[in-house]
Amino acid sequence: MKELTYMNFFRALGNDTRLNIIICLKKSSKNVGEIVKELGMEQSRISHNLQCLEKNGFVTVKQDGKQRVYSLNKDTIEPILKGIEKHIQKHGVHSC
Repeated sequence: MKELTYMNFFRALGNDTRLNIIICLKKSSKNVGEIVKELGMEQSRISHNLQCLEKNGFVTVKQDGKQRVYSLNKDTIEPILKGIEKHIQKHGVHSC
């Protein structure tokens, strides 16, 4: 059962759109329109993938008037990204 949980976690990161959203939000919190503009993708595609990221705890959402502002989960995802960067600096990245 634990393996399935790990697979689902990495599957969420393995999707190009979701990974691009995570990298985009690494810089700063943004609303959907800002993410759409930065990534150059359709709003429906961004919204669908944000929903998945939110459901799985990768991002948090705050309501700001009529807009929803998305941020990376500071407690779990930001430290994971820092760990990945540290790993890449030490070992590099190689295709399998």
